[in-house]
Amino acid sequence: MEIKLSKTEHKPLQVNPIRHSQPMGAALAFMGVKDCLPLMHSAQGCASFTKVFYTRHFNEPIAMYNTSVSDITAVLDGGDYSILMAIENITKKNKKMKPSLIGLHTTGLTETKGDDVRSVGTHVEIPYCYVNTPDYEGGMESGWALTAQSLIEQLCEPATICKKDKIVLLPHVSMQPIEVEKLKEICSLFGFETYALPDISTALDGYLDEGQGKLASGNITVEEIKALGDSGTVISIGSSMQRAAEALLVKNETINHVHFDHVMGLDASDNFVAALMEIRQIDPFPSIKRWRGRLQDAMLDAHFLIGSSRFVVSGEPDMITGMCAMIHSVGGTVDAVVSTVYAPVLESVEAKHIFVGDLEDAKPFFDKADLVISNFHAERLLHGNKHTGLVIRGFPNYEELGNQLKNDQHYEGSCYFLFEIANKLREVKHHG
Repeated sequence: MEIKLSKTEHKPLQVNPIRHSQPMGAALAFMGVKDCLPLMHSAQGCASFTKVFYTRHFNEPIAMYNTSVSDITAVLDGGDYSILMAIENITKKNKKMKPSLIGLHTTGLTETKGDDVRSVGTHVEIPYCYVNTPDYEGGMESGWALTAQSLIEQLCEPATICKKDKIVLLPHVSMQPIEVEKLKEICSLFGFETYALPDISTALDGYLDEGQGKLASGNITVEEIKALGDSGTVISIGSSMQRAAEALLVKNETINHVHFDHVMGLDASDNFVAALMEIRQIDPFPSIKRWRGRLQDAMLDAHFLIGSSRFVVSGEPDMITGMCAMIHSVGGTVDAVVSTVYAPVLESVEAKHIFVGDLEDAKPFFDKADLVISNFHAERLLHGNKHTGLVIRGFPNYEELGNQLKNDQHYEGSCYFLFEIANKLREVKHHG
């Protein structure tokens, strides 16, 4: 198959965008640290948009604060004052709130100003982590990955020994809370002391608790991040997370690094389990074998519908890579892939057309496709089209409930994903 890959956008603007900004990815990553106070160094509108975006996607209260940069402070302030005042005002207003970490991430405005966000940490007593995430570079995926890298570089303490039974997962941004939780459970079944960074497995999942929404409810503490340097193995999932893994190796060069571009479908799931088996020198649990058999059966059941269908997929590069590989494994044809940004991993995706763009660029391929996998913005483009179905994935999804509990990863999640797209194809082909 001849693949046409366009690395750059061909238009001066996006008409119907799928790309989201780096600060949004950074904000989500900081939500994966327990009792973190995510602080966006921006005008109020930037943080308000991000807060509404995640509130609607997850249907949960979101911990999000900002430094309220105004037209005056944007000109006169060097950055320190507005950040320090924001921290003081937030903590004074909520006296019971005791953040374990201030997670500061910048925006295009403050990056253009050139604010010295690094030095702020010397003036606050609360642990502090900063990450430079201008809107005009990268996207949501890179914002998440840069934050994970910064958390390791700035908080993790160097070590010289490794605990063979301690493992760190570095999941990419498109993995939902339940997916992080499921992969951690698999590692725990092999006897590992398991951590994830960022760890949103206990965040944004509908659990009601006192003080909900004031601070992040991630499942890894600052102290645990500091101690990640003695991990025996770090597993990066998604090409965007390799730099974070490399940052951890700087803390301890004896750590074993295992990388997966994705953990979707039979082959990738087998490789994931094989890596754990090799480290622990034990066979997988019966429940893992059972789900592998279920996935094989699901592939057989779904093959007849998926194998005769054509797809268009849009989203973040790491998500695209896994979904296209799984569709291809059961005989499906991906006509077009529309990525938010360019990433080298797109070179490995099997599709007729791969390009960086927006939904306006993807629309010409919709009419010939049987199924589109995209965020909810594609819904209005397909409205009235009875011959093309839509399965919503990625950010945002305002049309459906339970996004945080959608699992597409490993044997179990791959079964759910295959059946979902096969059932949608049956609906379109037989009842469209």
